[in-house]
Amino acid sequence: MPEKKYRPLADELRPTELDDVVGQNHILGKGGLLRRIIESGDIPNMIFYGPSGTGKTTVARIIAEKTNRTLRKLNATTAGLADIRAIIDELDTMLAPNGILLYLDEIQYFNKKQQQTLLEYIENGKITLIASTTENPYFYIYNAILSRCSVFEFKPISPAGVQKAICRAVRYLEQQNAVTAEAEPGVWEHVASACGGDIRKAMNAVELLFSAGRIENGRMYLTMDDARQLSQRTAMRYDKDGDDHYDCLSALMKSIRGSDPDAAVHYLARFLEAGDLPPACRRILCSACEDIGLAYPQAIPIVKACVDSALQLGLPEARLPLADAVILLATAPKSNSGYLAIAAAMEDIKAGKAGPIPRELQNVHADGTGFEREQGYLYPHDYPGHWVRQQYLPDTLKDRKYYEYGPNKTEQAAKRYWDELRRMSGEKRVDG
Repeated sequence: MPEKKYRPLADELRPTELDDVVGQNHILGKGGLLRRIIESGDIPNMIFYGPSGTGKTTVARIIAEKTNRTLRKLNATTAGLADIRAIIDELDTMLAPNGILLYLDEIQYFNKKQQQTLLEYIENGKITLIASTTENPYFYIYNAILSRCSVFEFKPISPAGVQKAICRAVRYLEQQNAVTAEAEPGVWEHVASACGGDIRKAMNAVELLFSAGRIENGRMYLTMDDARQLSQRTAMRYDKDGDDHYDCLSALMKSIRGSDPDAAVHYLARFLEAGDLPPACRRILCSACEDIGLAYPQAIPIVKACVDSALQLGLPEARLPLADAVILLATAPKSNSGYLAIAAAMEDIKAGKAGPIPRELQNVHADGTGFEREQGYLYPHDYPGHWVRQQYLPDTLKDRKYYEYGPNKTEQAAKRYWDELRRMSGEKRVDG
C-alpha cells in the first residue's frame, strides 16, 4: 500500500465553504459584497489583495468549485509566457468547454508583457481571472489589467478569529494522533497573537507543537516554552521591498508628527526587530527637520548624534539612542514652517518664477567695463541691529512670502525680535 503523501495542516484543513472561512466579514459576511457576487454565480475578474494567510487562495478555490469552469492555477513567481500560452491553447477545446477560471497567485511578479498576454481573453470572457497579491495592486498591477478587475482587500485575521482555526486544528490532530491535548495555560492565546493574523502560520505552529509534544498515557503535553520558541519573530509582517516596509516608515513618521511617543517607539521596534536600521534612521532625521524644525532646532543635532551612535553601535545596542531620538521628537514642540517655506519656493522655481538676481546682490566679479562699479549693496553689519531694509528677492517676486512664523515659543520669540527691530528702524511691514 503506497504511503500517504504528506500535506501541510493548513492545506489539509482548508475550508470548502464560505461559512467556514475565518475572518473577512467585511466582504464575506452575511450581505458582504464578495459573498453576494459568489452566490450569484456570475463571477467577474477579481484581484484579492492582502497579507498571506488571510484566505485569498481558499476563497478562490471555493469560487472555482461553485462554477462550471475549468480551474487552472499559476504562481507568478515561477510561471512564464509558455505557461500562459498553454492555458490559452486549452480554450475552445474539450479541456475547457465553458472557459477557464485562472487563479494567478502573486500577480505582482508578472511583468507587463505577461499580464498583457491575458488581456484579449479576459475581455472576451474566455478567461475569468482571479489574481492575488500581497502588495498594493494600484502600484504593482498594470492599469490595463486593473481596470478590468474588481479589487477586494483581505485583512489580517484577529486573534479571536485565529483561535477558531486553532481549535479546529487541535481537534483534527487529536483525532489523527489518538491523543488528548493538554496545553499549558495561555498556549493557544499566545499562538493566536504571535502569528500576526496569518492563519497559515498559526496552523504550522500548532502542527509543530504537536510534533514536539510529550505523550504520556494518551495525553499530549504542550508547553508555553515551546510555543514561545516556535513563534519567535513570526508575528511581524515585514518585507524590505514590500508595502509593509513603507507602511511602517509612514507610521513611524506620522506617530512622531502626531506627538505619540508610544506609537513611535512601537514602529521603531518593528525596524529593530527586522534588523533594518538605515531606513528608520533616515526617516527619524527627516522628521527632526520636517516636523520639529524651528520649534526646537536643537533637536536636529541631537537626533543626528543619536543616529550616528546607533549606526556605530549596531544592533542590539542601537535601540537605545534611537529610542531616545524618537521619544525626543515625539514629545518636542512641532513646526513645519521650514518645510512649507522651501516647498513654496521650489514650486515657484518649477513654475519659472525666478527672474534676474537684484543688481545689488550680484557677485562683484560681474562688474566690468560698461557696468556701474557701485552695485548699491547695503552691508547689514554697518547698521543698528545688523539689519537694513533692502530687496533680496528678484523683482518678479519682491513681495512673495514663503516663511510664516510657526505658533511655537522659539519661532514666536524670533518674530518678536524682528518685529521690534523693524519697528525701531521705521520699517512698517511686520511678518505674520
